[in-house]
Parts: sequence; structure tokens; C-alpha cells
Amino acid sequence: MSGMIVGVCRVSLRLPENSSLKGKRQVVRSLITRLRNKFNVAVAEVADNDRWQIATIGVTCVSNDARHAQEMLDRVVSYIERSRLDAELIESEIEVSRAF
Repeated sequence: MSGMIVGVCRVSLRLPENSSLKGKRQVVRSLITRLRNKFNVAVAEVADNDRWQIATIGVTCVSNDARHAQEMLDRVVSYIERSRLDAELIESEIEVSRAF
């Protein structure tokens, strides 16, 4: 019997060329939209809301296979590193666990 597996990822980004909260919101909103559309994951800004050169986002996915959840979140992190030239990945952390 397989259970529900939840994968959670926290990604911290530095936005070195950003000079305002408005600019940060544009970068974060664009990234969140792309991740949702490309990977069908839930994404939200989860910390550092008042810092204009740092963004922390949370990404989550649900699966029936821990390996699939891990691979999905690994691909999300890799995509962020490759595609966002205006954002430098500072740190990422992934946790995959059985929910029930």
C-alpha cells in the first residue's frame, strides 16, 4: 500500500541588481508563475518579504512516490539556477516525507 508523499523545498535567492521592493515583486511573481506553469507545483514567497535583494520561496508537490517528489523538486531547483540570470541561488533545502 502506498501513501501520500509530500515534497517541500525552500529556495533562497539573492537579487543583486534589484533596487526596490517593487522590482523584487516583479521578479518573484514572474518566477512563481513560471514554476507553477512548468512543473505544476504550489509556490509562494515564504520569508524575507521586506528585504528587496533577498527572496525566499517555498515549493511543494504531492506524489505517491518519494523518488518522484525528490526528482521533481530537484528539477525545480535546477530550473531556477539555469533560467534566472537576475537571481542568484543562495541556498536550497528539500525534504520529502510520508504525509499519512
